[in-house]
Amino acid sequence: MEFETHYITPDIKLSEFNGKYFKTEVVFEHHILVWFISGETKIIQADAVYTFNAGDIFLIPRNQLATVINYPKDGKPHKAVAMYLTKDRLKDFYSKNKPTAKSQPLQKVYRFTKHPLLESCFASLIYYFEIGENLPEDIANLKIEEAVRILRSTDSSVDGVLANFEEPGKINLSDFMERNFMFNMTLEKFAYLTGRSLATYRRDFKKIYNTTPQKWLTEKRLKLAHYSILEKQKRPVDVYIEVGFENLSHFSYAFKNYFGYGPNALATGIK
Repeated sequence: MEFETHYITPDIKLSEFNGKYFKTEVVFEHHILVWFISGETKIIQADAVYTFNAGDIFLIPRNQLATVINYPKDGKPHKAVAMYLTKDRLKDFYSKNKPTAKSQPLQKVYRFTKHPLLESCFASLIYYFEIGENLPEDIANLKIEEAVRILRSTDSSVDGVLANFEEPGKINLSDFMERNFMFNMTLEKFAYLTGRSLATYRRDFKKIYNTTPQKWLTEKRLKLAHYSILEKQKRPVDVYIEVGFENLSHFSYAFKNYFGYGPNALATGIK
Protein backbone atom coordinates (compact mmCIF):
# COMPACT_ATOMS: atom_id res chain seq x y z
CA MET A 1 0.00 0.00 0.00
CA GLU A 2 1.40 3.40 -0.97
CA PHE A 3 -0.18 5.44 1.85
CA GLU A 4 -1.04 4.26 5.36
CA THR A 5 -2.22 6.15 8.42
CA HIS A 6 -2.41 4.75 11.94
CA TYR A 7 -4.12 6.55 14.84
CA ILE A 8 -3.41 5.82 18.50
CA THR A 9 -5.83 8.58 19.51
CA PRO A 10 -8.11 10.80 17.38
CA ASP A 11 -5.47 13.54 17.70
CA ILE A 12 -2.21 11.58 17.24
CA LYS A 13 -1.33 9.68 14.07
CA LEU A 14 1.57 8.07 12.22
CA SER A 15 1.53 8.34 8.43
CA GLU A 16 3.73 6.46 5.96
CA PHE A 17 3.94 6.99 2.19
CA ASN A 18 5.96 4.94 -0.30
CA GLY A 19 4.85 6.33 -3.67
CA LYS A 20 6.56 8.84 -5.95
CA TYR A 21 5.04 11.83 -4.17
CA PHE A 22 1.81 12.78 -2.46
CA LYS A 23 0.32 16.24 -2.94
CA THR A 24 -2.60 17.84 -1.17
CA GLU A 25 -3.91 21.36 -0.67
CA VAL A 26 -5.29 21.92 2.76
CA VAL A 27 -6.64 24.29 5.35
CA PHE A 28 -6.09 22.63 8.71
CA GLU A 29 -8.99 22.98 11.12
CA HIS A 30 -6.59 22.65 14.05
CA HIS A 31 -2.95 23.50 14.65
CA ILE A 32 -0.82 20.51 13.69
CA LEU A 33 2.58 19.64 15.16
CA VAL A 34 4.65 17.24 13.01
CA TRP A 35 7.80 15.21 13.71
CA PHE A 36 9.64 13.86 10.67
CA ILE A 37 11.11 10.39 10.87
CA SER A 38 12.12 10.05 7.21
CA GLY A 39 11.39 11.52 3.79
CA GLU A 40 10.84 15.13 2.78
CA THR A 41 7.93 17.56 2.82
CA LYS A 42 7.55 20.81 0.94
CA ILE A 43 4.94 23.30 2.20
CA ILE A 44 4.02 26.07 -0.23
CA GLN A 45 2.19 29.14 1.05
CA ALA A 46 1.44 32.46 -0.61
CA ASP A 47 4.57 34.17 0.74
CA ALA A 48 6.93 31.33 1.58
CA VAL A 49 8.10 27.82 0.72
CA TYR A 50 9.32 25.50 3.50
CA THR A 51 11.22 22.23 3.10
CA PHE A 52 11.43 19.72 5.95
CA ASN A 53 13.55 16.58 6.29
CA ALA A 54 14.21 13.77 8.76
CA GLY A 55 14.54 15.09 12.31
CA ASP A 56 12.65 18.32 11.66
CA ILE A 57 9.69 19.28 13.81
CA PHE A 58 7.28 21.99 12.71
CA LEU A 59 3.99 23.60 13.70
CA ILE A 60 1.41 24.60 11.06
CA PRO A 61 -1.18 27.08 12.40
CA ARG A 62 -4.85 26.40 11.67
CA ASN A 63 -6.85 28.10 8.91
CA GLN A 64 -3.81 28.55 6.66
CA LEU A 65 -3.91 27.77 2.95
CA ALA A 66 -1.04 25.49 2.03
CA THR A 67 0.06 23.06 -0.66
CA VAL A 68 1.75 20.08 1.00
CA ILE A 69 3.92 17.75 -1.09
CA ASN A 70 5.37 14.63 0.58
CA TYR A 71 8.26 12.64 -0.92
CA PRO A 72 10.15 9.46 0.07
CA LYS A 73 13.90 10.15 0.25
CA ASP A 74 17.19 8.24 0.44
CA GLY A 75 15.43 4.93 -0.10
CA LYS A 76 13.16 5.48 2.90
CA PRO A 77 9.42 6.19 2.97
CA HIS A 78 7.90 9.51 3.92
CA LYS A 79 7.13 8.84 7.58
CA ALA A 80 5.93 11.28 10.22
CA VAL A 81 4.04 11.54 13.49
CA ALA A 82 1.44 14.30 13.69
CA MET A 83 -0.31 15.73 16.73
CA TYR A 84 -3.45 17.87 16.39
CA LEU A 85 -3.73 20.70 18.91
CA THR A 86 -7.49 21.25 18.97
CA LYS A 87 -9.23 24.45 20.00
CA ASP A 88 -11.09 22.75 22.85
CA ARG A 89 -7.91 21.27 24.26
CA LEU A 90 -6.02 24.56 23.97
CA LYS A 91 -8.88 26.57 25.49
CA ASP A 92 -8.81 24.24 28.48
CA PHE A 93 -5.02 24.57 28.76
CA TYR A 94 -5.01 28.37 28.58
CA SER A 95 -7.86 28.66 31.06
CA LYS A 96 -5.29 27.36 33.57
CA ASN A 97 -2.12 28.86 32.09
CA LYS A 98 -1.97 32.55 31.19
CA PRO A 99 -0.53 33.26 27.71
CA THR A 100 2.82 35.03 27.74
CA ALA A 101 2.39 36.61 24.30
CA LYS A 102 -0.36 38.69 22.72
CA SER A 103 -2.66 37.17 20.12
CA GLN A 104 -1.18 37.41 16.62
CA PRO A 105 -2.13 36.49 13.04
CA LEU A 106 -1.82 32.79 12.24
CA GLN A 107 0.60 32.99 9.34
CA LYS A 108 4.08 31.57 9.72
CA VAL A 109 5.09 27.93 9.99
CA TYR A 110 7.27 27.35 13.07
CA ARG A 111 10.34 25.12 12.71
CA PHE A 112 11.99 23.30 15.63
CA THR A 113 14.89 21.40 14.05
CA LYS A 114 16.15 18.39 16.02
CA HIS A 115 14.73 19.73 19.29
CA PRO A 116 15.69 17.10 21.94
CA LEU A 117 12.68 17.60 24.22
CA LEU A 118 10.15 17.57 21.39
CA GLU A 119 11.87 14.57 19.80
CA SER A 120 11.71 12.72 23.12
CA CYS A 121 8.02 13.57 23.49
CA PHE A 122 7.23 12.18 20.02
CA ALA A 123 9.60 9.19 20.21
CA SER A 124 7.84 7.95 23.34
CA LEU A 125 4.71 7.41 21.20
CA ILE A 126 6.34 5.03 18.70
CA TYR A 127 5.87 2.00 20.97
CA TYR A 128 2.08 2.37 20.77
CA PHE A 129 2.18 2.52 16.98
CA GLU A 130 4.40 -0.58 16.84
CA ILE A 131 2.15 -2.71 19.03
CA GLY A 132 -1.00 -1.37 17.39
CA GLU A 133 -2.70 -0.30 20.60
CA ASN A 134 -4.58 2.88 21.40
CA LEU A 135 -2.93 5.32 23.75
CA PRO A 136 -4.87 5.56 27.03
CA GLU A 137 -6.77 8.84 27.13
CA ASP A 138 -5.07 10.13 30.28
CA ILE A 139 -1.61 9.48 28.78
CA ALA A 140 -2.64 11.07 25.47
CA ASN A 141 -3.75 14.21 27.31
CA LEU A 142 -0.43 14.34 29.17
CA LYS A 143 1.63 13.87 25.98
CA ILE A 144 -0.18 16.65 24.12
CA GLU A 145 0.08 18.98 27.12
CA GLU A 146 3.78 18.10 27.36
CA ALA A 147 4.25 19.11 23.71
CA VAL A 148 2.44 22.42 24.25
CA ARG A 149 4.55 23.23 27.31
CA ILE A 150 7.76 22.47 25.41
CA LEU A 151 6.64 24.68 22.51
CA ARG A 152 5.93 27.56 24.90
CA SER A 153 9.29 27.23 26.62
CA THR A 154 11.12 27.03 23.29
CA ASP A 155 9.48 30.04 21.61
CA SER A 156 7.40 32.40 23.75
CA SER A 157 5.72 33.87 20.64
CA VAL A 158 3.98 30.51 20.04
CA ASP A 159 1.54 31.44 22.81
CA GLY A 160 0.23 34.23 20.61
CA VAL A 161 -0.76 31.63 18.02
CA LEU A 162 -1.96 28.75 20.20
CA ALA A 163 -4.06 31.04 22.42
CA ASN A 164 -5.68 32.83 19.45
CA PHE A 165 -9.20 31.40 19.11
CA GLU A 166 -10.62 33.92 16.65
CA GLU A 167 -12.36 32.74 13.48
CA PRO A 168 -11.65 34.41 10.12
CA GLY A 169 -13.38 37.79 9.86
CA LYS A 170 -14.47 39.55 6.69
CA ILE A 171 -11.32 40.70 4.92
CA ASN A 172 -10.40 42.38 1.65
CA LEU A 173 -11.35 39.77 -0.95
CA SER A 174 -9.15 41.11 -3.73
CA ASP A 175 -6.00 41.17 -1.58
CA PHE A 176 -6.66 37.64 -0.37
CA MET A 177 -7.34 36.19 -3.82
CA GLU A 178 -4.30 37.85 -5.41
CA ARG A 179 -2.11 36.21 -2.74
CA ASN A 180 -3.75 32.79 -2.70
CA PHE A 181 -5.15 32.03 -6.17
CA MET A 182 -2.64 29.21 -6.77
CA PHE A 183 -4.21 27.06 -4.06
CA ASN A 184 -6.65 24.58 -5.55
CA MET A 185 -9.30 24.91 -2.83
CA THR A 186 -13.07 24.77 -3.06
CA LEU A 187 -14.97 28.04 -3.36
CA GLU A 188 -16.54 27.22 0.00
CA LYS A 189 -13.06 27.30 1.59
CA PHE A 190 -12.15 30.56 -0.13
CA ALA A 191 -15.43 32.05 1.09
CA TYR A 192 -14.86 30.88 4.68
CA LEU A 193 -11.30 32.21 4.84
CA THR A 194 -12.44 35.64 3.63
CA GLY A 195 -15.21 35.72 6.24
CA ARG A 196 -18.13 35.30 3.82
CA SER A 197 -20.94 32.95 2.97
CA LEU A 198 -20.58 31.33 -0.45
CA ALA A 199 -23.37 33.49 -1.88
CA THR A 200 -21.76 36.70 -0.56
CA TYR A 201 -18.36 35.57 -1.82
CA ARG A 202 -19.71 35.04 -5.35
CA ARG A 203 -21.51 38.38 -5.30
CA ASP A 204 -18.49 40.34 -4.01
CA PHE A 205 -16.21 38.56 -6.48
CA LYS A 206 -18.45 39.51 -9.41
CA LYS A 207 -18.43 43.17 -8.32
CA ILE A 208 -14.63 43.26 -8.18
CA TYR A 209 -13.62 41.17 -11.20
CA ASN A 210 -16.76 41.12 -13.38
CA THR A 211 -16.33 37.38 -13.96
CA THR A 212 -16.79 34.09 -12.14
CA PRO A 213 -14.29 32.83 -9.56
CA GLN A 214 -13.68 29.64 -11.57
CA LYS A 215 -12.78 31.50 -14.78
CA TRP A 216 -10.62 34.06 -12.99
CA LEU A 217 -8.74 31.37 -11.04
CA THR A 218 -7.97 29.36 -14.18
CA GLU A 219 -6.66 32.40 -16.06
CA LYS A 220 -4.51 33.56 -13.13
CA ARG A 221 -2.98 30.11 -12.73
CA LEU A 222 -2.26 29.77 -16.45
CA LYS A 223 -0.61 33.19 -16.60
CA LEU A 224 1.56 32.34 -13.59
CA ALA A 225 2.51 29.04 -15.25
CA HIS A 226 3.44 30.86 -18.48
CA TYR A 227 5.66 33.28 -16.55
CA SER A 228 7.32 30.47 -14.58
CA ILE A 229 8.13 28.45 -17.71
CA LEU A 230 9.26 31.38 -19.87
CA GLU A 231 11.02 33.63 -17.36
CA LYS A 232 12.11 31.24 -14.62
CA GLN A 233 12.94 28.32 -16.96
CA LYS A 234 10.86 25.89 -14.92
CA ARG A 235 9.67 22.60 -16.37
CA PRO A 236 5.94 22.19 -17.06
CA VAL A 237 5.97 18.99 -15.02
CA ASP A 238 7.05 21.04 -11.98
CA VAL A 239 4.95 24.11 -12.67
CA TYR A 240 1.48 22.59 -12.89
CA ILE A 241 1.53 21.52 -9.24
CA GLU A 242 2.78 24.88 -8.01
CA VAL A 243 0.06 26.88 -9.77
CA GLY A 244 -2.87 24.77 -8.56
CA PHE A 245 -3.67 22.17 -11.25
CA GLU A 246 -4.51 18.61 -10.25
CA ASN A 247 -2.78 16.77 -13.11
CA LEU A 248 -0.42 17.45 -16.00
CA SER A 249 -2.80 16.46 -18.79
CA HIS A 250 -5.53 18.85 -17.65
CA PHE A 251 -2.95 21.61 -17.22
CA SER A 252 -1.52 21.03 -20.73
CA TYR A 253 -4.98 21.05 -22.29
CA ALA A 254 -6.04 24.25 -20.52
CA PHE A 255 -2.70 25.92 -21.29
CA LYS A 256 -2.94 25.19 -25.03
CA ASN A 257 -6.59 26.17 -25.14
CA TYR A 258 -5.80 29.54 -23.55
CA PHE A 259 -2.48 30.48 -25.21
CA GLY A 260 -2.75 28.57 -28.50
CA TYR A 261 0.36 26.45 -27.83
CA GLY A 262 1.28 23.89 -25.18
CA PRO A 263 3.56 24.34 -22.16
CA ASN A 264 6.21 22.02 -23.63
CA ALA A 265 6.30 24.11 -26.80
CA LEU A 266 6.88 27.23 -24.69
CA ALA A 267 9.61 25.48 -22.69
CA THR A 268 11.50 24.41 -25.83
CA GLY A 269 10.89 27.67 -27.71
CA ILE A 270 8.84 25.93 -30.41
CA LYS A 271 5.48 27.65 -30.80
